[in-house]
Amino acid sequence: MTVDGRRGLDFDPIERARSQWAAAGWTDAADGMAAITSLMRAHQIVLARVEASLRPLGLTFARYEVLMLLWFSRRGSLPMKVIGSRLQVHPTSVTNAVDRLEDAGLVTRSTHPDDRRAYLVALTPSGHELVERATKALNAEVFEQPVLSPRDQRTLVDVLTRLRHSAGDF
Repeated sequence: MTVDGRRGLDFDPIERARSQWAAAGWTDAADGMAAITSLMRAHQIVLARVEASLRPLGLTFARYEVLMLLWFSRRGSLPMKVIGSRLQVHPTSVTNAVDRLEDAGLVTRSTHPDDRRAYLVALTPSGHELVERATKALNAEVFEQPVLSPRDQRTLVDVLTRLRHSAGDF
């Protein structure tokens, strides 16, 4: 069974596609297509595991990331602009996540004391408690069980770090 409850295939469809790509004359692109498609499928699998751990707590991964940034911040609050920059998302996405977290009583939003055009977002006690519960769940159900050996985990991080760096991610 797959992560989403479906029965797995008897063959690797990405490998089959790679072979078909090569047979169609796109040999120079076949391995790259297989690598990128594999990465995208792996993302779907991992995201499904993460979302399954967070769903019972009423969180999405995007909202969890906002809560964790606030949890790790020295003051327990950050300007919305900083949240967007650190999560590398559009300001509209930050606003949407903060709106929902605020509606749930997990964060507060206030005018920045040094810049009246900016807003500070802070964890509430409920937000602090929920992010700790969510982190325990993610650690136990996902992060401590990545289905990769420690060596493969390090290799994967190294490869993806190079990909992200070459794309200008940092």
